[in-house]
Amino acid sequence: MLDHLIRRATVVDGTGAPAYTADVAIHEGRIAQIAEPHTLAPQDARTSEDAHGLVLAPGFVDPHTHYDAQLFWDPYATPSMNHGVTTVAGGNCGFTLAPLHPDRPEDADYTRRMMARVEGMALKALEDGVDWGWSTFGEYLDALDGRIAVNAGFMVGHCALRRYVMGPDAVGGQPTPAQLDAMLRLLHDAMDAGAWGLSTTQSSTHSDGDGHPVASRHARPAELLALSKAVGQHEGTQIEAIVAGCLDQFSDDEIDLFVEMSAVAGRPLNWNVLTIDAAVPERVPRQLAASERARRAGGRIVALTMPILTPMNMSLGTFCALNLIPGWGDILNLPVPERIERLRDHGVRAEMLRRADSKEAGVFRRLADFGRYVIGDTYSEANAGLTGRVVRDIAAERGQDPFHCLVEICANDRLRTVLWPMPTDNDPASWALRRETWQHEDVLLGGSDAGAHLDRMCGAPYTTRFLGDCLRGRKLVSLEQAVKMLSDDPARLFGLRERGRIEEGYHADLVLFDPERIEAGPATLVHDLPGDSPRLDSKAIGVVSVRVNGVETIRDDVVTGAVPGTVLRSGRDTRTVSVK
Repeated sequence: MLDHLIRRATVVDGTGAPAYTADVAIHEGRIAQIAEPHTLAPQDARTSEDAHGLVLAPGFVDPHTHYDAQLFWDPYATPSMNHGVTTVAGGNCGFTLAPLHPDRPEDADYTRRMMARVEGMALKALEDGVDWGWSTFGEYLDALDGRIAVNAGFMVGHCALRRYVMGPDAVGGQPTPAQLDAMLRLLHDAMDAGAWGLSTTQSSTHSDGDGHPVASRHARPAELLALSKAVGQHEGTQIEAIVAGCLDQFSDDEIDLFVEMSAVAGRPLNWNVLTIDAAVPERVPRQLAASERARRAGGRIVALTMPILTPMNMSLGTFCALNLIPGWGDILNLPVPERIERLRDHGVRAEMLRRADSKEAGVFRRLADFGRYVIGDTYSEANAGLTGRVVRDIAAERGQDPFHCLVEICANDRLRTVLWPMPTDNDPASWALRRETWQHEDVLLGGSDAGAHLDRMCGAPYTTRFLGDCLRGRKLVSLEQAVKMLSDDPARLFGLRERGRIEEGYHADLVLFDPERIEAGPATLVHDLPGDSPRLDSKAIGVVSVRVNGVETIRDDVVTGAVPGTVLRSGRDTRTVSVK
């Protein structure tokens, strides 16, 4: 007898082929049969449902998340799974919770503080929600086995490798030959245990809990190439890497490094995030030049890009993207009373605006149009009635320039005011450029950062918001193509075995949704992390059911309690992807 039967569904199978109507049968976690409607009867299965008018698609694969910690207190990887994501790739950007040196318990504290700073995870949640009882990367994976609802695979972070081998000298130091050998052995051990490969960062925006450049930023090319070569010695592995130019435009040296890393490994290298803005038309060709060079050199470089404008809030009171504008961190890291005093200084504001609009600010220049900000939550009587209003309009009423106006509003709240920047790249030309760029063979949708920057951004719902836009909004691509871009394309990049499509014999990772309603709700702040820490959440609209390995995990945006997810291990669950 079959386990479950989905009858009369509109099947969009992930290959890009036209949709068709079928009955889909599930047995022992796999798609057992795809049949003409009415071929199979409800009594042939233990349970069944009529999906007439609903779309059945493969579960979506999010190629860039930071659920490494959250899965310990939230096995459902919410809100990603609510929005149809059944497989997540974690361990990105060089940051992982393992390995940890068994003789240095202080390394766990260092890692927690680093993750809190660099990935915006609540320190209290990291302390209270994770047991930190592992040493090796394999032990970390084992700790997740059998307790997660989503399928999850993890890269091993370069920063953790360096810290394990070099201790505090990982920040600022260079490894001896013996230490590099030890790092390589540690990487091999991690991949033997199932790590998907190596992740690393050289980005100038990545600093640890002490404010110092994270460990991998101190690595020289020879170290990165040695680690990359090791990746190529294991089945089903990858490289994920970040450099400063990912945020705007690559330098020649950065392109050289990416090309050499991919070529020496013989493995794909993916990076994020490709920002597409018609106001900067030279950016996309420059960023994709790395991919074109890599193919000529025997490698492959894949750019991740988001198909939506991600909701993101800002604040002058707590760490956010504004701190990453050159020169702004010096002001925004001051104690609040001193920070307010400095921000109220006309000369200081003028210099901050100059730096924010300079070439060195790169992609963060997008944040410098303060008249376009919308006021979010406020906390003082002086700011009553301002929530939801645009700063430009308030500034005009008060006879102030927009940044001065914004500073005074925030000062009234002791800098607690929530600010929502309106995107500058929401114009028809930018969306046309996105559609064109998505067609490139080395561009992949993703880069949600789900599980990170929890109270600042909400990228996890990109799947449902994109589908809603394709069905009822801009209609930039067909439904069949959109589903392929969210499922089979990332599954093929990672070499996932029998996932990403609706095909007989494949794992039954499935999402059932109403095409008339599919959408993501607005981002709202909730307090549901360990320690009552806040995060942004978004309701999934029109998602009827999500199944992982055949078992229902979500029904009408509510978790079911089942944990059928698999820790996906390289080699066993992934195959090597050719770079040719």
